[in-house]
Amino acid sequence: MIKLCKKRAFVFVFVFLCATMAVVPIMAQHVQTIAHRGEWRSEGSAQNSRTSLQRALDLNIFGSEIDIWLTTDGHVMVNHDAKYQGISLQDTTFAACKKLRLSNGESMPELKHLLKILKKSKSPTRLIVEVKPHRNPQRSRDCAAAAVKAIRRKKLEARVMYISFSIEACQAIHALAPKAEVAYLEGDRAPGGLHRMGLTGIDYHISKFKAHPEWVSEAHQLGMNVNVWTVDSPDDIRDMKALGVDYITTNEPALCESIVK
Repeated sequence: MIKLCKKRAFVFVFVFLCATMAVVPIMAQHVQTIAHRGEWRSEGSAQNSRTSLQRALDLNIFGSEIDIWLTTDGHVMVNHDAKYQGISLQDTTFAACKKLRLSNGESMPELKHLLKILKKSKSPTRLIVEVKPHRNPQRSRDCAAAAVKAIRRKKLEARVMYISFSIEACQAIHALAPKAEVAYLEGDRAPGGLHRMGLTGIDYHISKFKAHPEWVSEAHQLGMNVNVWTVDSPDDIRDMKALGVDYITTNEPALCESIVK
């Protein structure tokens, strides 16, 4: 009878420990903060500006996201929208783009300008480069290739991650830089297919994860990372942290960092 009780006790402890081990990785996970278009909401800053990047670097958060476009003469400009002040960035030259001024008075930066700031910084913050979908897949690939080349020239591969709504751009980056971290943004694909393409992460709108919370664990089981955008409210930040995402992209990086920590 005593031996039987000991055996049962051993089985109970074994099962309990296994269950505990299965839960700990999710509970112990530290969610990281990514500043959406930099830290741009403070006075004197602007989206995708030199100032917004520098202020994100000063926060020592995980990452600062930017958006890029390729001009007709091969310059990589940093801006979110396809058009700025009536000018279509992918249909014009650098000469026209360099005249554009952001809301804080800065000139519109090229990717190389922000890479220079990153290179000089001792901050652990990484640059998250979003290749915007261009008019056709080939132009998206061209923009991706130009970004990879610029980042490689500065020897900043280890401090940069790539994201895009264009699956062609994601595939081009992986082909050119197989060790780069690349995540898809559209939210219309489960993790498995992206993993087979060689992509390292999914980066979906919060609504996609509310509809498919299982994609978080599926991605993790494949060794992929999970980012969610754009999450600004404290309740949503807490919900995404509880879901187990790796990164939260937000317009409120200081607030997000205070909550996730």
